[in-house]
Amino acid sequence: MNEMVKVDDKAIIAEAEGAVETLARVKAGVGEVIFGQESVVERSLVTILSGGHGLLVGVPGLAKTKLVETLGTVLGLDARRIQFTPDLMPSDIVGSEVLDQAGDGSRSFRFIRGPVFAQLLMADEINRASPRTQSALLQAMQEYHVTVAGQRHDLPRPFHVLATQNPLEQEGTYPLPEAQLDRFLMQIDVHYPDLASERRILLETTGAGEARAAAVLSAERLAAMQALVRRMPVGETVVEGILELVRSCRPMEETDDITRHIAWGPGPRASQALMLTVRARALLDGRLAPSLDDVQALAEPVLQHRMALTFAARADGMTIAQLIGKARARIG
Repeated sequence: MNEMVKVDDKAIIAEAEGAVETLARVKAGVGEVIFGQESVVERSLVTILSGGHGLLVGVPGLAKTKLVETLGTVLGLDARRIQFTPDLMPSDIVGSEVLDQAGDGSRSFRFIRGPVFAQLLMADEINRASPRTQSALLQAMQEYHVTVAGQRHDLPRPFHVLATQNPLEQEGTYPLPEAQLDRFLMQIDVHYPDLASERRILLETTGAGEARAAAVLSAERLAAMQALVRRMPVGETVVEGILELVRSCRPMEETDDITRHIAWGPGPRASQALMLTVRARALLDGRLAPSLDDVQALAEPVLQHRMALTFAARADGMTIAQLIGKARARIG
């Protein structure tokens, strides 16, 4: 039995070392096109390596669309984009059935697939679609299939949604319900680039030539890496840190300086998300096992969209980031 464990450990180490080298080329390939968003690129890759979906939140013009397009190319995925609008219907996403008439006069229905049948789907300005349309995407994100006219149609694997949302303009939008927000593995905040990065953007994107991404991975290789992430070992200290962090961000019967400000908090899906993402971050960083530093780094993107403040906390000027910071200090 011990020999089998040792052989399995050696296989994981060998596989992880090969994955680390490949992921370094993936990051370099994305970095050729996307400048000054290292944290956003890292969290997007962690989301995909973990097999989940990401919500990119940022003002227009920060290369969110370009990032998703570049990730699709570098990762070797079939990428598509949907521009969400208030008049978008569920059939515009999942597809619909049409009536075909053959030469002999017979008729039959044929299913025409919608853009959701992709491996990497960009849902641009997702909160502009109606709840009915959002629910169609929700089923695809959670169940990896769609149902049309009572027939099940499986989505390609791997399947990932990277949705964008503008945090400023809320007129004419439909805020995402908590159930759908919880389906996103991480909320990835996209900020303005620093001075040096913006200078590079000016010089390299306004000339006659422009850098283009090249494929580094394939969908099959990515799926193997996602399976590897789930096999990576997690130490007891990290497991306890995840539990302490998530549970301290919930409203409890015994209130303290964190829980008394929380209206509702993260459920077990948040703990599962952290267990996966800390492994993926370690692998992306060239390490074979995660640490508490990974939990600290991913606490905010994993938890912030799974929490809400009480009215009193908002009136006092508290923020979710502040509460997560206090929770992180407990495991630091």
